[in-house]
Amino acid sequence: MSAPQTGPSFDSRPLTDPVDAKAVSAFNAELRAKGTSGVSATSIIAIVVFGIVFVVAMSFVGATIVSMFTDPGASSFVGLGILAAVGVGIAIAVVGWRRSRVARYRLDAFARANGMTYEARVAEPRLPGMVFGLGRSRVATDLVRGSHPRFVEFGNYQYTTGSGKNSTTHRWGYVAVKLDVPLPNIVLDAKGNNGFGSNLPAAFQREQRLSLEGDFDQYFTLYCPTGYEQDALYLFTPDIMARFIDSAAELDVEIVDDWLFLYTPRSVSTLDPANWAWLFGAVGALITKFEQWARWRDDRLLAERSASDVAASGPQPGSPVAGATSAASGQLPFAPPVGLLAPPPGVAQQGRRLKRSGRWLPVVFVIGFGILWIWLRSF
Repeated sequence: MSAPQTGPSFDSRPLTDPVDAKAVSAFNAELRAKGTSGVSATSIIAIVVFGIVFVVAMSFVGATIVSMFTDPGASSFVGLGILAAVGVGIAIAVVGWRRSRVARYRLDAFARANGMTYEARVAEPRLPGMVFGLGRSRVATDLVRGSHPRFVEFGNYQYTTGSGKNSTTHRWGYVAVKLDVPLPNIVLDAKGNNGFGSNLPAAFQREQRLSLEGDFDQYFTLYCPTGYEQDALYLFTPDIMARFIDSAAELDVEIVDDWLFLYTPRSVSTLDPANWAWLFGAVGALITKFEQWARWRDDRLLAERSASDVAASGPQPGSPVAGATSAASGQLPFAPPVGLLAPPPGVAQQGRRLKRSGRWLPVVFVIGFGILWIWLRSF
């Protein structure tokens, strides 16, 4: 009988232990000196101004309603109410600012206690995942990084799309794991975190879907480049599929280049010890199986390199025709050169990125709404 498995062992005390106010101030001052503070002064001012404007606007609405049903003299209290509202708005902003300072201090202490490092803010992170090249104002915050047994980064990420009143800020939590070799672009869309359709920021052509054995399809929709179906089956053996189901069924997964990304629409880097236990357990369960992935090679690279070599060199005057045997060497002219009998690490061009498709559901909704509006107007 095997011993029961235990969860990951880590020190979570810095996430909850009392903190020293002076130490928090010193740490955040150090972040500001380095220019890596998680919240810029502009952001703080914007939050305060927004809070004040919102509260003042609500005060005017409330005062108007009161004056409609009470004595007109009640309007004399509007000024006092506005001042109180401004004070409340400022107090809320200050409390939020202090909490963010303490959170950064705790996460840094948590990272150091567990042999990792912390970085408060990185603008325009250079990662190849699908969420990192979208929109504008791209920033990753509260990054916790480890390097043993391989590089892993936990972080929160956001970017903005649209403009003006139509602008939207998208927020993700992610885990980035460095792999040993580049692999085909494969996406696992977790069904456990979907709402009305996929929550991923990209859509992929349906012909790239691959159904795997067992009940894997109940938890994930797998996409792989056309022609790489057998490669995906090599990478996702039954034991690896079981690991993903047991540990990452609520996380979207992307393999791109030599990275594996786990995505979630909520924050990853938090002060919740249970959240860290879940993430550490998921990553630990997966990386034990990555040695098999390190042995994968793309045979298409040999043909790709041979074709590029032939195109670069071209036929030479006096060279034997293809299929003839060189009398001097006794070898076939198209024999592979020494050292290229096995493909090098890497992925051929057709396997590096999945083919994307447009999202038709919003278009269908708009068209249907337009037809309904025209029909109602006709009566």
